[in-house]
Amino acid sequence: MIYLLPVLAYLFGSISSAVVVSRAMGLQDPREVGSGNPGATNVLRYGGKLAAILTLLGDILKGVIAVVVARMLTEDAVVLAATALAAFLGHLFPVFFGFKGGKGVATALGVWLALSPWVGVLLIGTWLATAAITRLSSLSALLAALAAPFYIALLTGSWAYVLVMIVMSALLFYRHAANIRRLIAGEEKKIGG
Repeated sequence: MIYLLPVLAYLFGSISSAVVVSRAMGLQDPREVGSGNPGATNVLRYGGKLAAILTLLGDILKGVIAVVVARMLTEDAVVLAATALAAFLGHLFPVFFGFKGGKGVATALGVWLALSPWVGVLLIGTWLATAAITRLSSLSALLAALAAPFYIALLTGSWAYVLVMIVMSALLFYRHAANIRRLIAGEEKKIGG
């Protein structure tokens, strides 16, 4: 049963919170408006704060629930790490939505809040501090992703967790390629801008 956990986590991660929330609230499909990204930032821009908060919570909970359920069945770090990665990959490449998903920041946060709450707290702190200084959501996410493997190594000592976070960080940078280009060009939209 425990070896099915990553498969189930992937399927659970494939549920798009942004699409579900937008449909429930009678909003446009997030993949067809704004940046086209099914994530909380895009939903905020066209759907408002409530829709964005619900999307953010849904994406975080995907990571949390997948890991909590897995942890109820095993403490094997490799299985937990694989389950966490699978939930994250489900969000990025959802089987239910043509493998076109979000950028994964909130789901990654949810995974780490469940695996190591202190890592989650440090990630939130890094994001908030960067956002307060720069007002750039993408830069905040990228700096948190860059710091995450170090936080995990320091606080967990688990090679499986560190390895999975390195993969997740690489994918977060890949999914933010357009944002990185805009950051370099000085064209990235600021929070509230």
